[in-house]
Amino acid sequence: MSELVTGDAVVLGLRPAKLPSRALALAIDLVVAGTAFGLVALGLALASGSLDDAAWAAVSVAAFLLVPVGGPIAVETLSHGRSPGKLACGLRVVRDDGGPIRFRHALVRGAMGVVEILLTFGVVAVVASLVSPRGRRLGDVFAGTLVVRERVPAGRTVAVPPPPPWLVGRFAQLDLSAVPDELWLAVRQYLTRMHELDAAVGGAMAERLGAEVVTRTGVPAPPGVPAPAYLAAVVHERQVRDARRAWQAAQAGVVHGSAGAGPGRAVTQGPRAGERTAEVSVRPPADTGGGEAGRPPVTGFVPPA
Repeated sequence: MSELVTGDAVVLGLRPAKLPSRALALAIDLVVAGTAFGLVALGLALASGSLDDAAWAAVSVAAFLLVPVGGPIAVETLSHGRSPGKLACGLRVVRDDGGPIRFRHALVRGAMGVVEILLTFGVVAVVASLVSPRGRRLGDVFAGTLVVRERVPAGRTVAVPPPPPWLVGRFAQLDLSAVPDELWLAVRQYLTRMHELDAAVGGAMAERLGAEVVTRTGVPAPPGVPAPAYLAAVVHERQVRDARRAWQAAQAGVVHGSAGAGPGRAVTQGPRAGERTAEVSVRPPADTGGGEAGRPPVTGFVPPA
């Protein structure tokens, strides 16, 4: 199972990262932090050569808290859980519900990391990860976070499940132009992974995505329609519209190419004898008035019992 990530850093699937990949990511982060700390310490040594021992000790402690401790906290907060090592290994820190981490999550992880990684040379972190069912160290347990894999293997595609038959075509008049591509990606990724999610996590994610779609379209979802069914029907409607536009563009290209045929121009030929052609069924655009094609308006729809 692979993981997909939405534009808001919401990871779907929540496959915990293995200890070797986490250890490699941590090693990269430690090398980066150690290099930065060495450069800062060198600069401070050159700039504060006239300080006494007490002042130099205070400056050293401040530099340690700023770079090896504060640096990873700031990086994880700003990158939504992707430090340089995790980015290189295809990992990400997320909340237990799959959402992006905030400053308080990174702060707890960083503070606990000083104890279980730096002071104990990683022994406590390794033992905690081996004992935890999802490979979480103590910082993840106290912060309510989880390190997951987010890299998607190339060449693998998962089909979006179709909507219930009684919802097909019910959103033909819905204005989808204001829905951004990032939200469409998030909805598609949820639909392809909703059966692999925990029931509570999947339900909360569907409600959140459905509310975002409703906010973008400005039309409330029909009463009594579950959020996953609503999302599937809306995605299906967009796919139908995309297919219609692609077919119309292809037809316009064929007509243009035939009309402009001449010397040195290629003309699209029909099928040869004995060859079969694929049939494409495209629905005509629905009337915006809502009275034709037997389609009821979006609002006020009640699914059949």
